Amino acid sequence: MSSGTGSVLWTPPEGVRDSAQIGRYLRWLSAERGLDFQGYDDLWTWSVTDLPGFWRSIWDYFGVVAHTEPTSTMAPGYDAGAAFGPGTPFGPRGTWFPGATLNYAEHVLRMPGVDGDTPMVLGYSQTREPVTLTAAELREQVRRAAAGLRRLGVGRGDRVCAYLPNVPETFVLMLATASLGAVFSSCAPEFGTRSVTDRWTQIAPKVLVVVDGYAYGDKIVDRRPEVAAIRAALPSLVATVTVDYAGLGQDADLRWDELTGPTDEPLTCTPVAFDAPLYVLYSSGTTGLPKPIVHGHGGILLEHLKMLALHHDLGPGDRMFWFSTTGWMMWNFLVSAPAVGSAIVLFDGNPGWPDLGGLWRLAESAGMTYFGTSAPFLLACRKAGIVPRELADLDRVRGLGSTGAPLPPEGFRWVYTDVSDSLQLQSLSGGTDVCTGFVGASPLNRVYEGEIAARCLGAAVAAFDPTGHPVAGELGELVITAPMPSMPVGFWGDTDDARYREAYFDVFPGVWRHGDWITITDRGTCVITGRSDATLNRGGVRLGTSEFYSVVEGLDEVVDSVVVHLEDAEGGAGELLLFVVLADGLDLDDALRARIARELRTALSPRHIPDAIYQVAAAPRTLSGKKLEVPVKRILTGTPVERAAAQGALANPESLVAFEELATRRKPA
Repeated sequence: MSSGTGSVLWTPPEGVRDSAQIGRYLRWLSAERGLDFQGYDDLWTWSVTDLPGFWRSIWDYFGVVAHTEPTSTMAPGYDAGAAFGPGTPFGPRGTWFPGATLNYAEHVLRMPGVDGDTPMVLGYSQTREPVTLTAAELREQVRRAAAGLRRLGVGRGDRVCAYLPNVPETFVLMLATASLGAVFSSCAPEFGTRSVTDRWTQIAPKVLVVVDGYAYGDKIVDRRPEVAAIRAALPSLVATVTVDYAGLGQDADLRWDELTGPTDEPLTCTPVAFDAPLYVLYSSGTTGLPKPIVHGHGGILLEHLKMLALHHDLGPGDRMFWFSTTGWMMWNFLVSAPAVGSAIVLFDGNPGWPDLGGLWRLAESAGMTYFGTSAPFLLACRKAGIVPRELADLDRVRGLGSTGAPLPPEGFRWVYTDVSDSLQLQSLSGGTDVCTGFVGASPLNRVYEGEIAARCLGAAVAAFDPTGHPVAGELGELVITAPMPSMPVGFWGDTDDARYREAYFDVFPGVWRHGDWITITDRGTCVITGRSDATLNRGGVRLGTSEFYSVVEGLDEVVDSVVVHLEDAEGGAGELLLFVVLADGLDLDDALRARIARELRTALSPRHIPDAIYQVAAAPRTLSGKKLEVPVKRILTGTPVERAAAQGALANPESLVAFEELATRRKPA
């Protein structure tokens, strides 16, 4: 795809620059800055070569409220288009909008263009009846929750943790915490005790807010034992608050309705520095202690204003949905939407219950204008023969977001044949590390099948070869060559930035290496082909895992799969091992093995025919649905399961047993 071979599936409608948010921004740039751009490519080039000019324009265009004005946009040491380099700070600590004070929660609660009676939070759940908060009710709930936290002694810099599902209370708690200048962190209640304590013992929270249980489909999941173990592991706690969600009853210091009881205390938002900690997100933690990634008030605010309005085209009157748990960065991304005037739709439960049509029907009943989900969900719907446009009226849905894994061409085609031929499919990729997408789409970009439309504004994304030189039209390491405000403030407790440097800057000095393979085509589109640490490199032919999965999982018999390449220390071809999950009632036989091999030979190359194919009950995935090739590879090369993967971070830790048993069988006698 070096030259971009995908067919055009969607073209921006006539007059899009008059109607879209990004069009209004372009007119503002012309009137206020004297800058005129012919199209998206010109705008992107300016955004990554004049960093101070671009990011100050975002600040001014969206009317960021500063309690203390910044002395500049970037601190001394950075020039226009500056890259990371020797002697410059790694990341944005102290480099963006020095001297400014502001508060993220204040901007989310502004909800521009919205009156007090407008529904702004629509919470749907398989555990209880729907909950709706108007703009006025959201502000009132945040006011009361902030007062309750203040009574518990929470102040600037203290940590408040939420073991809560994707419900309005979690959003209220996050905003209340941020309004005080305290630091928020959440884990979905699907997370096991070890995964939670591995995360929160690193940040020593003062207050913990928990849930008693939840419904997942038609099953009630009791989390009271996990809550007790988590509380016992956190000696820093001064109070635990319980949300009576599943009606199971739970011992705690106080209930949510007591925390948010009547009070006369006004809602005030504490001004904090631009890079003051807002919340702590975590790496997946599948292969070691999760990295506590600290994001700042100002960086997250600017990045999300830019993405939600200019890329996703959201504003007053919109209702944004993204299927996520509170343990995935997409939740943090979603709940910034009121900052641009868009309402948010929350959902807690099993997206496949009672069938895969549930979320599509919810799109109609909730009035969604933007439907965000994961590539695996879209592919599962396609595989199951779901035709969403026949299940629900999706005319209001203008945008459909896909992330979490690469979406192959057949996924694109399915969206336009079976979902809608008029919406814009926005495939994007980013990461917890930046809490955003750095490649994505905008209303100005065409949609080409199998391709991400563009590099996002302000994201200096490039592809590097192994020697650290940029390449065009061929597979390379995804790097970011200039700072972004939403890059981490740092890692919690990493006082000398050692872990931070090792995580992003140890391969290409002075350049952020993200860990994905990317191809940037000659028309500016991008193709992500999987993690670079899970590359299939056979005889010098490098291949991303997503291309492999697209072929294998295109077979009707294959429900899921995982592939790993075990390198040969002597420089040989190594072993390529494929593991398949088959449809109910099917067994892997020689005929199916031969068919899989033929498909891979034809679609990819003879070098990518597996040396062995095994049937397994499940492919291991994280709680956010990502496949775990690297832990599987480690298990197969002798690493004990407990060291290869933190099982509490997996959706299905029992799936690792099959790989452990195979590793034992493969050991030399």
